[in-house]
Amino acid sequence: MVSCYCKIPIFVFVFLLLLVISSSICAAHSSETGNSQANNQTFRPEEELKKLKLSPDGDIIDCVLLRHQPAFDHPKLKGKKPLDPPERPNGHNRKGMAAEDFQMWMMSGESCPEGTIPIRRTTEEDMLRASSVASFGKKPTRLVRRDSSSDGHEHAVGYVSGDEYYGAKANINVWAPRVSNQYEFSLSQLWVISGSFGDDLNTIEAGWQVSPELYGDYYPRFFTYWTSDAYQATGCYNLLCSGFVQTNNRIAIGAAISPTSSYGGGQFDISLLVWKDPKHGNWWLEFGSGILVGYWPSILFTHLRDRASMVQFGGEIVNSSPGGSHTSTEMGSGHFAGEGFGKASYFRNLQVVDWDNNLIPLPNLKVLADHPNCYDIQGGINTVWGNYFYYGGPGRNVNCP
Repeated sequence: MVSCYCKIPIFVFVFLLLLVISSSICAAHSSETGNSQANNQTFRPEEELKKLKLSPDGDIIDCVLLRHQPAFDHPKLKGKKPLDPPERPNGHNRKGMAAEDFQMWMMSGESCPEGTIPIRRTTEEDMLRASSVASFGKKPTRLVRRDSSSDGHEHAVGYVSGDEYYGAKANINVWAPRVSNQYEFSLSQLWVISGSFGDDLNTIEAGWQVSPELYGDYYPRFFTYWTSDAYQATGCYNLLCSGFVQTNNRIAIGAAISPTSSYGGGQFDISLLVWKDPKHGNWWLEFGSGILVGYWPSILFTHLRDRASMVQFGGEIVNSSPGGSHTSTEMGSGHFAGEGFGKASYFRNLQVVDWDNNLIPLPNLKVLADHPNCYDIQGGINTVWGNYFYYGGPGRNVNCP
């Protein structure tokens, strides 16, 4: 049963404010009464507060009315409504739609009703971990050129450039890499990029990350990001600022992913597609084979309002150089690319969307590792995986002191 928070007595309202910083309208909880009472939507505050439950990872997921989500606080989006699903790229296979229960919060029957979206509740502890309120939910302003890691960010990526791109697609292997301390992270993602690697950089990003500073734990979590000024003032992770418009009521951006891959054991990957709607120009995000998550309105951007000039796939970590040595934070599986399937992390079925809304293989994939003795990458192509690469590493080792 799911009950909406419509009229809340003042004592309950104050109680919730003390617990969280949230704009929640509904709270999701598991069904305990059976199918015979599934249609009972009566809200009883005293009972509902007792029924609030944590996800196995400790999260609370709130069900927020579509029109009340953070996106519509943006000055350029006020008064707008979520758009209808766009036309998919040509060549996109929607057969065998992936299951939506890849996140921990759904494993005990959690769900949000139609007309709402699930939002991971931001807690006081989340805010206090940030270096400042202004920086919460944002990547630090930093040098973002891929040929330098002087800012502590290190990469192992595959990329294409020199053409016009209207989207990207990949299957991303999911692991739970070790992160050495609260101030570091490890992520695997795709980037859709336009502008120079200066103050005017526009990016759209999606993938998974382990970030103890942002989430307070070491679970891999599904995330999104955007910026239109090289991570300076605009953009944020997930729904932590106005911008990204979510349309799906079953996927919580920022929630933990399960299962994850194991060394020498089962492998799990997620399929992500980002593409520019030819009709309205917005950038949509799809998970699996047909599950629309939402979109980045084109008005958020300058260069990406038209097209992308580069697409990147791969891993990134932060090296805070603890004790003057390289960090032991892992990228991917924590093992080098040469170990191959089941041991090294991978990206497969890499594609881009062309000017005519066609999904096509990468024309000329290049690979780059900032510090190959710490994290490396090896690309390839075959008939099953198309364009792919293995990547990652353990960080500090005898060759990476």
